[in-house]
Amino acid sequence: MSRHRIVIIGSGFAGLAAARRLRKADADITILARTSHHLFQPLLYQVATGILSEGDIAPTTREILRGQKNATVLQALVEDIDIDARIVKWRNHNEYAQTPYDTLIVAAGAGQSYFGNDHFAVFAPGMKTIDDALELRARIFGAFEQAEIATDQADVERLLTFVVVGAGPTGVEMAGQIRELASKTLRGEFRRIDPTKARVILVDGASHPLPPFGEKLGLKTQRALEKMGVEMKMDAFVTDVDAEGVTLKYASGEVETINAVCKVWAAGVSASPLGRLLGEATGAEVDRAGRVSVKADLTLPDHPEIFVLGDMMAFPGVPGVAQGAIQSARFAADTIKARLAGRPPRATEFTYFDKGSMATIARFRAVVKMGNVHLTGFSAWVSWCFLHLLYIVGFKSQVGTLVNWFFSFLSGARSQRTTTNQQLVARLAMEQLGAGASGKLVAGQHVVEELSSEQ
Repeated sequence: MSRHRIVIIGSGFAGLAAARRLRKADADITILARTSHHLFQPLLYQVATGILSEGDIAPTTREILRGQKNATVLQALVEDIDIDARIVKWRNHNEYAQTPYDTLIVAAGAGQSYFGNDHFAVFAPGMKTIDDALELRARIFGAFEQAEIATDQADVERLLTFVVVGAGPTGVEMAGQIRELASKTLRGEFRRIDPTKARVILVDGASHPLPPFGEKLGLKTQRALEKMGVEMKMDAFVTDVDAEGVTLKYASGEVETINAVCKVWAAGVSASPLGRLLGEATGAEVDRAGRVSVKADLTLPDHPEIFVLGDMMAFPGVPGVAQGAIQSARFAADTIKARLAGRPPRATEFTYFDKGSMATIARFRAVVKMGNVHLTGFSAWVSWCFLHLLYIVGFKSQVGTLVNWFFSFLSGARSQRTTTNQQLVARLAMEQLGAGASGKLVAGQHVVEELSSEQ
């Protein structure tokens, strides 16, 4: 008889953890992922602000699984899943293929959500991919470069105003790093502008940053950011974003427009479109964010062969964080191994263990919440560094990250500030597209390709 066939869609935290957990399983594993790397997403903001190289947080999946003989890695964009025939349909560029499965693990992750305003993405990139981080790096450093040669003071002020939308961990970390970049790293490097006078504005509809951390830690975070010079716009909702700036509407009803060239979107996530596809095919419930409701064992109703994990699953009490993805992957892998061995699994219901939440505010400052234990300041920052370093995949990536951190945190310098013509072309293309009627990123790809060919 042929060996059991396991197909894993996605190479993020859940997909990779499941594959590695099944390394000794008597099965053939195929990983289908749209990128060739495993991304440590929590550190994307450090790529965007010049602290880390993209290679430090995105080792190739093939390298990670090189020694796992039962695993095959394919770069593929999954377009459909035939539930009845148990076939995954995918393509790589214009090459179409099908991969059959006996067990399917769907862990395609999540993207940025603009809450129905997808055209905002043209002007305010999210923070979900390496492409996002490199694009933001070009926009952030490019804003300072353009300000240096601008002749109109209003243009200088607009270029030196940075707006971060969303005061969750990613938004807080991004705002803090842009502030440090302007106040310390770039100090004295320009002749016509003073980078320290740049405005960094953090916007959120909540009353304080980091709502999941509670009011006490949230207010401490707000005071720390304000002390650094970050302007806080709480109880404010974004109603419009364009090339010129951001329009806010406060809970009081007041409307404000902020002129800013560089905007970062760190508010809201939306699960992979595969979630809705699975919902339609199996009858499983799908929430507004595109997450699929799963059973207690993380499978779909009437389809015990299909597991949905990580950011794609809707499971009570499990947040969309790396630990939720990793723990769900380990549970699913253990269940699959038990099935292959012909024995009942150790646990029939998934239980999430909350290991706490943490976020950095700036160099040597962070907040940590672990149950009733709350840490702030330097001790929280050390804890943050240790745990993030621990979960980076691969010794080489861990060493590279540690070395970059050592020099960046001690000196305030950032060695990864290089931007390329390709990123500049992409930014110009998005600006051209934003000036038109469409504002769709998919259409914008053609503009990018056209402009790139002209360079």
